[in-house]
Amino acid sequence: MTHAGESDRRREFFAGARDIMPLVIGALPFGILYGVVCLTAGMSWWAAQAMSAFVFAGSAQFIAAGLVGQGTPLPFIVLTTFIVNLRHALYGASIAPHLRGLPAAWRAFLAFGLTDESYATTIVHYRDETRGDAANKHWYFLGANIAMYVCWQADTALGYWIGTALGDPLALGLDFVLPVVFIAILVPQLKSRSTISSALVAGAVAVLAAGLPNKLGLLLAIAAGILAGVLSFRAEREISIPGNEISRRDPSTPLRSAQDAPRNDKLR
Repeated sequence: MTHAGESDRRREFFAGARDIMPLVIGALPFGILYGVVCLTAGMSWWAAQAMSAFVFAGSAQFIAAGLVGQGTPLPFIVLTTFIVNLRHALYGASIAPHLRGLPAAWRAFLAFGLTDESYATTIVHYRDETRGDAANKHWYFLGANIAMYVCWQADTALGYWIGTALGDPLALGLDFVLPVVFIAILVPQLKSRSTISSALVAGAVAVLAAGLPNKLGLLLAIAAGILAGVLSFRAEREISIPGNEISRRDPSTPLRSAQDAPRNDKLR
């Protein structure tokens, strides 16, 4: 390993840790809320900490702790958190092409640390060819993952031990933090009709089905959003099929009438 190569790796690593910090800070109150939920659900400190260490999926942990507090059967808790975390499969499929050539151990370790925050930070870095060193961008990914992981463990411990001292988190207005964090993650990804339609449909269904028990409204919103995105994406592809007049025509040029169409004198 040359000194220059080691310097590039270190630079990428700390750049990833630095760039994710705004989202890490945004997740701090969420971590405290998670600790409060674990306390009210009757979970021990080691169970709350173990979930953060081995599950490491904030929204799924939050939902699982709430369901534990409601006495929900274990199979339903596992199924619910599994479905909620299915979005990580989409994250993985999106970022996998950038990880080709890495050893399996590297890919597995990066996959374990993948979160909403680290994905949102890292995918922008990968897609921008003018940023960073292309051969070492996985170190940027690693830096973002580790920064988020370490801070989330601290957030969990902090939330559990001092959460009760804060009183009712809803009275303090801390419940607004989670939606804000997810909005910050979502908005930069809305770059096509399919992603916009998916977000709008999922949001509408989530609001309309919010009153359903056991977080069923969330599951319906996820399914509806995925379906809307797939249908919209297929519609976009059909419009752009080669040979389609819509795809070949300049959008700024009006359609010509039959009288304006070119004539083929050889057919006369």
